[in-house]
Amino acid sequence: MPLYEVEQYEIHSTKYRVIADSPADAIAQVLDGEADQIDDSMEFIEVADDIGLPLDEYDELAEKISKLGVPVDEHFIPSIRSISAVNVTGEGTPTTEAER
Repeated sequence: MPLYEVEQYEIHSTKYRVIADSPADAIAQVLDGEADQIDDSMEFIEVADDIGLPLDEYDELAEKISKLGVPVDEHFIPSIRSISAVNVTGEGTPTTEAER
């Protein structure tokens, strides 16, 4: 049976610590990449169903997914960023066909 790697969009939150003069300045520093991330603070929120693989490029795949009973948006395959077939080499390390 083939092996695939499927990349899914997810929403996570992360906490940062920053010394700032005001809440606005603190947010500006976070958005500018100038804040320190708190270790182990990343938390899964939900799967990002509002973006995905565009149907104009993956219409055949979307049709097959629909036939399996999985809902597909009219413009994209929800939450999926990429899918690629992989081959297992030597020690069992998967490598994508694009890397060969």
